[in-house]
Amino acid sequence: MRALLESHLLTVLVFLPSIAAALLLLFPERRAREAKLFALGASVLELGLSFPLWSRFDLTTGSFQFTEKAEWIPALGISYTVGIDGISLLLVLLTTLLTPVSLLYSVTHVEKSVRVFSIAFLVLETGMIGSLVALDLALFYVFWEVMLVPMYFIIGIWGGGRRIYAAMKFFLFTMAGSLLMFLAILYLAVRHRAVTGGWSFLLADLARLTYPTMAIETVLFLAFALAFAIKVPVFPLHTWLPDAHTEAPTAGSIILAGVLLKLGVYGYLRFALPLFPDAAMRYAPWLGILGVIGVVYGAFVAYAQKDMKRLVAYSSVSHLGLVVIGIGAFTSAAMTGSVLQMINHGLSTGALFLLVGVLYERSHTREIADYGGIAGVVPVTTGLFLVATFSSIGLPGLNGFVGEFLILLGTWTSSHRWWAIAAATGVILSAIYMLSLVQRVFWNPLTREENRRLPEIRASELVAAAALVIPMVWIGVRPNDFLDRLRPSVEEVRRSVAARKAAASSSPSPRASSSLSPRASSSLLSPRASSSLLSSRAKREISPRKARGSSALRAPAGQGKGASE
Repeated sequence: MRALLESHLLTVLVFLPSIAAALLLLFPERRAREAKLFALGASVLELGLSFPLWSRFDLTTGSFQFTEKAEWIPALGISYTVGIDGISLLLVLLTTLLTPVSLLYSVTHVEKSVRVFSIAFLVLETGMIGSLVALDLALFYVFWEVMLVPMYFIIGIWGGGRRIYAAMKFFLFTMAGSLLMFLAILYLAVRHRAVTGGWSFLLADLARLTYPTMAIETVLFLAFALAFAIKVPVFPLHTWLPDAHTEAPTAGSIILAGVLLKLGVYGYLRFALPLFPDAAMRYAPWLGILGVIGVVYGAFVAYAQKDMKRLVAYSSVSHLGLVVIGIGAFTSAAMTGSVLQMINHGLSTGALFLLVGVLYERSHTREIADYGGIAGVVPVTTGLFLVATFSSIGLPGLNGFVGEFLILLGTWTSSHRWWAIAAATGVILSAIYMLSLVQRVFWNPLTREENRRLPEIRASELVAAAALVIPMVWIGVRPNDFLDRLRPSVEEVRRSVAARKAAASSSPSPRASSSLSPRASSSLLSPRASSSLLSSRAKREISPRKARGSSALRAPAGQGKGASE
């Protein structure tokens, strides 16, 4: 068993939830509580098994680690290839944390079709973790679609009064983007076969391709970018999000805000940037502008909301707009801050949705005007809500401050300083609407007599909220524990893009080439070679002999089994 965990840890993490979901089919429907506790236990076991990813992670490299590879459909070049770097590491850990938090909250709040609910959540966890570790694009697409189905049912069956509308909107938006990305993936595989004579869906192989024209690269990039922008969501593709959040059950909102939205930014970093570097850099200013609009628009609309859950939903549009700005700025500090801010947002917004759910389950209303003066009635809930709010608005000493500071600093040092000014305005606005929410809910005059009898937070809900508060403080006090794992991987992404662009510009006719670009591919895979490109514009070419010596998409010696190529 120990050998299995050491050599196939990622596979265990991917499929353990699905195995648990299959075992839940053996539970009779009348054993609802046992089914809840079994699903919760499986998710807690998954969390425990994910800890070695943190403790055994090599901080000195940006390469993929814990890699595994097995043939899946050899005739088409499709393989089961998985691995993680610092970016996916933190998102996997966030997923394994938020899943038991969501299921723990649901133990006392979900009574309809409990077994099916638990199965949907566990299958969803398989889809999320699989998407985060997949290094084969066909495998990634399978897991990407696996996420869609259980989330559709979670909203559509256990959601609010307009749950069918919200579920359909979520499904149609996401599926439309996914189909375009699927067509682009097929084109990449066909082109690889035309160039090399063999099929492959491996990221390491497809990242070596050149394209006949810039127009083709642009179309392919936009297909990927649209799928990921819908998932984030980037303005103006955000309209599905408030409805999905508002109608989803609390556990669904936690996992939707905490993990699913982050997969859009992750997909852009992992796939769109290395596959289409020229197009990505050409459209980076537009990405930043959409991020700026999202930050300001989301803040103003959030302030206008009368429903607590809808306010938190629109705050996600604003906060993730800040993440998009950092990616568009493309500086080391801004990109590192963006990835860290994804984790921060998952923790703070997940906690806010949980606590809004706690209040709703007691008063059966989310209208802000129906509250007021309850700080003395539910002091523990109030304290937890304050911590989550301070984390969300970036109070120093908590996690949100670190991410926002790095994004603003990195954006200010880029060529788009006005983005930083606009983003700072959004940060100020977030403090206004969040503190206004706290004031109106907890400290305004207590005018409704029934609010004097609100029950305090339950023990299970308190444990779930505390599990999110602890990492908020940890990141705020010791950010380098997380940044040290992020920086090498973020730098590797930046080096790969810079190296491929430099290799293309040094080629006499890069777009006319009908072959793989060895310099571009080796630059993508060689930290040493591409680092020199970042430090000196005069050095326009990479020595093929040196570049072929290492691979960023290959596991370091002694880490995991298999390879990513």
